[in-house]
Amino acid sequence: MTLTLYFVRRFLRNFLLVAIAFSAVMMLIDSIEQLRRFSGAGIGLERILLMASLNLPSAIYTLLPLLILLATMAMFIGLARSSELVVARAAGRSALRMALAPAMVAFVLGAIGVVALNPVVAATAKRYDMLADRILSGGTAAASIGREGVWLRQGAAGADMAQRQSVIHAERGNADATVLYDVTVMEFSLDQGPIRYLQADDATLVSGAWRLSNAKEWPLATTENPETEAVIHTDMSLPSDLTPARIRDSFGAPSEIAIWDLPDFIAALDRAGFSSRRHETWFQKELAQPLMLAAMALLAAAFTMRHVRRGRVGLMALLAFGSGVAALLLRNFAQALGENGLLPVLLAAWAPPLVALLAALTLMLYLEDG
Repeated sequence: MTLTLYFVRRFLRNFLLVAIAFSAVMMLIDSIEQLRRFSGAGIGLERILLMASLNLPSAIYTLLPLLILLATMAMFIGLARSSELVVARAAGRSALRMALAPAMVAFVLGAIGVVALNPVVAATAKRYDMLADRILSGGTAAASIGREGVWLRQGAAGADMAQRQSVIHAERGNADATVLYDVTVMEFSLDQGPIRYLQADDATLVSGAWRLSNAKEWPLATTENPETEAVIHTDMSLPSDLTPARIRDSFGAPSEIAIWDLPDFIAALDRAGFSSRRHETWFQKELAQPLMLAAMALLAAAFTMRHVRRGRVGLMALLAFGSGVAALLLRNFAQALGENGLLPVLLAAWAPPLVALLAALTLMLYLEDG
């Protein structure tokens, strides 16, 4: 037990050092990137540092498997150089048992990350995107999905985009939100208030506008009794600056939704008629994160538990890093297949960490005498 606690302390120390080093480097790189991205927006250094700070948790959370991999490599290479691995083996400790200490800690760190760090990352990522959209485009487009249906806020296309906006509500829509059903629209001017109110059976997004079918229009700015001047249109156009990509992004990237809120959000997407596969795949991938981190620790251990006198330390470290990167690429590839419906969601999320874990155990049993 004492030796296991010693390995745990060594691993945590290496993990903290690697995390701090990566955080400093990522903060510097991202500050330069934010300075380039917002160079024409006229914002100061304080806002640049704020944007980089909001982006940092997401970057570190994304790199967490690599941090675990590097920390485990540093730990076992250090133990090998000091001959502590030889002493542990002479005391009867098998290689697999020594590798389980960092793997268990990695699993616990992954669970803590999913439970506690994921909501923080989601909040900071969402705040970053809101501020970036406000700086770059004025923040005229937004979307929300709830029990009451779909809500969109948009600007008008053309020169009056900054002066006129619309709030759109629909009971449901198609998979990519380019067709909405049971639509109501409140159009207002920033200096005059409400201008007109619309109801339509459906609305189809085309280039630069919504095409409304069987729409009834009530003018609100020119009369005290809008019903007397209401007009029914079989087909009419409502200018819009929205695109399918902007609508999809406004609904919230899975990484911007806390894992505790994802089940309700997925249910709301299904009720509104939108595809929830991307969010379901992300949700399952997050649940599998602790297992992936444990697999990364075992992969690193399998390659770096050799004594330095056997040579090829650099080659084994390179193989460990390459195997970890390959496991992450496999996970990302499977995630893309799952989001596009080419693989079942559970298979896309859980197969890569299981494959990496089994590969690490097989390799360790083959290379070590444990």
